[in-house]
Amino acid sequence: MKQKNNLHSIETALHERVKELSCLYGISEIAHQEKLSLNELLENILKLIPSAWQYPEYTVARITLDNNHFNSVEFQDLPFKQSEKIIIKGQQRGYVEVFYIKAMPDADEGPFLKEERKLIKAIAQKLALIIERKEEVEQMKLLQSQIQHADRLATIGELTAGIAHELNNPLNSILGFAQLITKTDNLSEQVKQDIEKIIKASLHAREIIKKLMYFTREMPQVFNKVNLNQVVKDEMYFIEPLCKKEKINILYHLADNLPFILADNLQLNQVLANLVVNAIQAMQEKGVLTISTYFNSESVFMSIEDTGIGMSEKIMQNIFDPFFTTKATGKGTGLGLSVVHGIVFNHKGKINVKSKEGIGTKFEIEFSI
Repeated sequence: MKQKNNLHSIETALHERVKELSCLYGISEIAHQEKLSLNELLENILKLIPSAWQYPEYTVARITLDNNHFNSVEFQDLPFKQSEKIIIKGQQRGYVEVFYIKAMPDADEGPFLKEERKLIKAIAQKLALIIERKEEVEQMKLLQSQIQHADRLATIGELTAGIAHELNNPLNSILGFAQLITKTDNLSEQVKQDIEKIIKASLHAREIIKKLMYFTREMPQVFNKVNLNQVVKDEMYFIEPLCKKEKINILYHLADNLPFILADNLQLNQVLANLVVNAIQAMQEKGVLTISTYFNSESVFMSIEDTGIGMSEKIMQNIFDPFFTTKATGKGTGLGLSVVHGIVFNHKGKINVKSKEGIGTKFEIEFSI
């Protein structure tokens, strides 16, 4: 009888070890599915965990990463649990937990086996490696995308610079001759109106070329000590009436004792104007526009945040490309943000964008002190 009991114990222990090894093998298989996002990986791994414990029908699990929780179906946070930290590069990023949803017989660690302590530790270590690898892959993809985007902008910039120079001379001739014609005596009213249209169209085209040259960093700059608070006050003096007309509330959060930066004041006015006008158009009447300045020991920041329609990831990848626009035909040239990018880049600054559809967009510009 004793021998029979020993044999049963061995078979039970062997069965438990097989379940544990199957769980770890399953986790390894899931980890190799590169098309899955990190969240999808964690959700799939979570489904495997309960089956490896002694009482799978009464087992639920939870994986926590950076305060984001992934729970088993019918999850309950109960006192009968095992927990293990997820340590990535020496930093605790979360933990993996296993719960029994009802009281079970006492074993080595409360209702849990000592082998299950080893198992949950192994799972936590595997999760750490999977998360670290996935984040490194995502970071590499992001860097590659940024490099490709920068290369594309550089190529567009070179082409645009050539086009701008080629267009400038004939455009100046058209504008000059049109203005000469206006000095001719006895012009009919219709001819005068037509000439005015030519002049107006030429000036509009010249303004587009000027913006293209800002984008390609061909416009001469005059650098002086500039206070971003003053830039905000000067430019918003002209834009506030438009905001009032569009029923947009403006909030200012301007830092006291803001350090000066070395910059072209007129170009920074243009940066702010373009970003604010974009924000106003994105809010489509009514909303909140927040303009902030702040600083640290190395940089000064200016942010423009709106409560507008926001942008998708796909749109955000192209917003700095010249002539890219989501506006209806005739509502914009698609040059505003490319001009902003060109000016900020030429000031050796940085521009970061955060946006969520239906919630709004925030542009943050950083300049070195």
